[in-house]
Amino acid sequence: MLDDINVAATLQELDAAHHFHPFTDHKDLHARGVRVITSAEGVFLYDDKGNKILDGMAGLWCVAAGYGRQELVEAAATQMAKLPYYNTFFKTTNEPAVRLAQRLAQISPEGMNHAFFACSGSEAVDSALRTARVYWQTLGKPNKKIIIGREYGYHGSTTLGASAGGMEDMHRQGGDMPNFVHVLPPYWYGKGGQMSPEEFGIYAARQVEAKIHELGAENVAAFIGEPIQGAGGVIIPPETYWPEINRICKENDILLIADEVICGFGRTGKMFGSDYFGIKPDMMTMAKGITSGYLPLSAVMLHDRVAEVMINEAGEYYHGFTYSGHPVSCALALKNIEIIQNEGLVASATTKGELLRAKLNEALGDSPLVGEIRGVGLIGAIELTADKRTRKSFGKKGRVGTICRDFCIENGLIMRAVGDTMVFSPPLTISEDEIDLMVRLAKKSIDQTYDVVKSEVAS
Repeated sequence: MLDDINVAATLQELDAAHHFHPFTDHKDLHARGVRVITSAEGVFLYDDKGNKILDGMAGLWCVAAGYGRQELVEAAATQMAKLPYYNTFFKTTNEPAVRLAQRLAQISPEGMNHAFFACSGSEAVDSALRTARVYWQTLGKPNKKIIIGREYGYHGSTTLGASAGGMEDMHRQGGDMPNFVHVLPPYWYGKGGQMSPEEFGIYAARQVEAKIHELGAENVAAFIGEPIQGAGGVIIPPETYWPEINRICKENDILLIADEVICGFGRTGKMFGSDYFGIKPDMMTMAKGITSGYLPLSAVMLHDRVAEVMINEAGEYYHGFTYSGHPVSCALALKNIEIIQNEGLVASATTKGELLRAKLNEALGDSPLVGEIRGVGLIGAIELTADKRTRKSFGKKGRVGTICRDFCIENGLIMRAVGDTMVFSPPLTISEDEIDLMVRLAKKSIDQTYDVVKSEVAS
């Protein structure tokens, strides 16, 4: 045990000395120290102190098939022994990349028949945005450069992806690239006012149309949106929203890019969020669940109407990555998709998601702190509110959410705080008993948070 303690202390010291973390206040991290995750199995993580933690976020929305899947380890090892790496430049390919491209075409919405591979969701978004601009250049419309995104949208951390997203702090630190604009998100709980969700869905969609008319459709290349805005707080659009977006993009000759990085591979109870909402994309970006996070991989799926122009008219496309179509990642992705399909994880995400929300409503529906519990499949959110009746937010945004997040971690549950919204997306393999445990831990944490808020108000 002493050796384990010494190893953990050494790792913490080395981490502070040499590891620069993503999305981190490093001064605060160095003061607190890092938590060292040592192993994982199913839906549980284990840290260096022996704590067992239910991962209600599936890593970062990605571990669809659960932790500890030896089939995935073996698929990667087998391919690594055969061909660990070669690039897909210079008119070469490899069998896993070809097989995966074919498989993605089979499971994607109709007409999405070509896959471009990258490593991360950020790279996939960057690739889709560049493709959109090259597409319009090729068709003799070089002025069509502007990308319309949404407030609270998240499209990765590359400069193009961050510019397309609507995260204010990322814009403040990184600066805004030209030719990116943002419109109202379909966030009824926070932005809907006195409108019904159905009315607000139409209203939010028509903010895209108004922006297109303001800018001139001849200057707009694409609209990009997540089917459900995950990192923005699991913003689930009203059912009226996406059909109106389909119409607006088609009538104004604007490419529609569906960012499926979080929603893809069963998370919504359909293979893709586009399937769930009836989105008609010209391109789809995907990552995360494609390998259940076991190895880095992402893809852009191109609809035939885009691919045919790029293939037949664009000439050489000066874009790609050293690891595009990496054979080991692609082999693992093929096995991961096989697991998702063979084990019925897509359909079970619907039934398990309904069960999880029902149990959360039973446990927390009467809590004065909980304004709304929402979700689709196995992705959801719990809105923490200062006033349930008026949907009023807290004065200092994010403070209550941070308190709740810390209680969750203390109690052995990973849920993420987005402002004062607690979001969750457990592995698709979560069992009913594990759902019960997740609900108990969430209730305990939210009750503890309410006790803090209540005592502060009383004092």
